[in-house]
Amino acid sequence: MEFIFPQKVLFKHCDPAGIVFYPRYFEMINDCTEAFFDQALGCPFETLLQEAGVPTVQINTGFQAPSRHGDALILTLRGDGLGRSHFTQNITATCDGQTRFTCQSTLVYTTRQGQPQPWPDTLRHHLAQFTGETP
Repeated sequence: MEFIFPQKVLFKHCDPAGIVFYPRYFEMINDCTEAFFDQALGCPFETLLQEAGVPTVQINTGFQAPSRHGDALILTLRGDGLGRSHFTQNITATCDGQTRFTCQSTLVYTTRQGQPQPWPDTLRHHLAQFTGETP
């Protein structure tokens, strides 16, 4: 399974040359992840973060082509691995069939004090649907 997140490139994303300033891509990645938890997993961050955390502990991003103000990006999120307390996701952003960036990041489910803990059964079951693994 995959999660699709449309993102129009806005003025706030761009540098004076009119192309996306690369740190803004990391905001888009986080927006996609937050929407994924809310829309695909039924677990919005505003609820999840009351009792736990899901920090990004590793991120690897490659930038293949620039994006410009007004571009309609499509971010596609796919699960790549599910462990006791971690979830690895791959996000690819495209525009008109051209890859703009790729990202692999790992999230860890933690206590509010930042200690890794097992995913709750319901959340683990939903995440497993995106990795093709058995919950």
